[in-house]
Amino acid sequence: MPEHLGEFEQLILFSLLRLSDDAYGVKVRQQIEERTGRNVSAGAIYTTLERLEARGYVASRFGESTPARGGRRKKYYQLELAGAQALNRSYSALREMAKGQAAKLEELLGGS
Repeated sequence: MPEHLGEFEQLILFSLLRLSDDAYGVKVRQQIEERTGRNVSAGAIYTTLERLEARGYVASRFGESTPARGGRRKKYYQLELAGAQALNRSYSALREMAKGQAAKLEELLGGS
């Protein structure tokens, strides 16, 4: 049975999908913060990326060193097929559960 993704893992994978070849930790963090309004620690980003890489959902590579980074190299991440499949399963399940519920949700929210 496939492993399920947590909400934060989904946000990370959607960020990788959106950023494509320019996906590295700082950019992933910015995407999540800008799009969700959540404050996210760098540690949470890198810990989750490492966990997703260990599961085969993400691959990483180092870019070239740059003087602006004191000679250090950026670590770039990319969504792997297994990660895309897991994200698709998770997203499909969420869409299926939400189908037809927008009016009910609006009614509940309007009543508060």
